[in-house]
Amino acid sequence: MQIIQILGLPFLACVIMGVILGYMGISVLKREVIFVDIALAQIAAVGSIAAHLALEVHGDCLTGYASSLAFVLLAAVFYAFVRRRVFQLSLEAVIGISYAIAAAGALFLVGIAPGGHLHVQTMLSGSLLWATWRDVITAVVLFSLVGFCFFIFRRPFKRISDNYYEAVTEGMNVICWDFAFYALLGVVITLAVRIAGVVAVFAFLIIPATTSAIVSPGGTGRIVITWLVSILASVGGLLFAYYLDFSIAPSIVLFLVLLLIIVSIISKYLQRQKVRLE
Repeated sequence: MQIIQILGLPFLACVIMGVILGYMGISVLKREVIFVDIALAQIAAVGSIAAHLALEVHGDCLTGYASSLAFVLLAAVFYAFVRRRVFQLSLEAVIGISYAIAAAGALFLVGIAPGGHLHVQTMLSGSLLWATWRDVITAVVLFSLVGFCFFIFRRPFKRISDNYYEAVTEGMNVICWDFAFYALLGVVITLAVRIAGVVAVFAFLIIPATTSAIVSPGGTGRIVITWLVSILASVGGLLFAYYLDFSIAPSIVLFLVLLLIIVSIISKYLQRQKVRLE
C-alpha cells in the first residue's frame, strides 16, 4: 500500500495532464508550433516571478496564477495577431524569439527576487511527487472546462489547423480563433507547469502526439493511442523513479522517449515487411 500512497496522486495528475495535453498536442503538431508550450510556460514563469516581486505572493497562490495567466493571455493575443499580419517571419520563429526574451526576463527577475532559485527549480521539475488532492481536483475542473471548450470549437480549430491560409480565404476570423486556441492552451500549461514542470509538460504535449502520428494518420484512433502512450509512460516513469530513487518528471520523459523509439522501430519494420510482400 505504500507505493499507492506515494504514487497514487502523482499518477492521477499525470493521467489528467496526459489526456488534455495529448489531445492538444495533435493540433499543435498540425499547426507546426512545436515550441509554443515552452514559450508559454516561460512567459507564465515571468508572470509568477513578477507577482512575487511586486506583491510578495507565492507562485502557488491564486494571485500568482492570475498574474501568470495574464502574461500568457497577452502572449496569445500577440501570437494570433502576428500570424495573420506578419508574413516576413514564420510563427515558429516568432515563438522562439519570444521564448528567448521571456527566458532572459525570467533570469533577470530571478537574480533580484528573494529565493529566485526556487522558482527556477519548480519551473523545470515541478512538484509531481507532492501533488495534493487540491491539485488533482483543480486540474480536473479546469482541464474539463478547457476540454469542453475545445469540443465546442473543434470545427474552426480543426479547419485552421489543417490549412490556415484556406481558412483565411474562406473568411474565417482567424485572429480570434487563434487567440482562443492559444489562450486555452495557455490556461492548461500555466497550471500543468506548476504541477509537473516545463520538461514533463512539453513531453506530454508533443511526444505522445508524435508517437500516435507514426501509427495512425488521424481520427479517434490517434487520440486513443496518444492517451495510451501517456498512461503507459506515466506508470513506467513513476515506478522507475520510485524503485531507483530518481526524479519523477525526467523518468516519465525517459519512458515517453523510449515508447516513441520502440513504436518507430516497429512501424519501420512493419513497413518493410509490407513492401516485401507486395
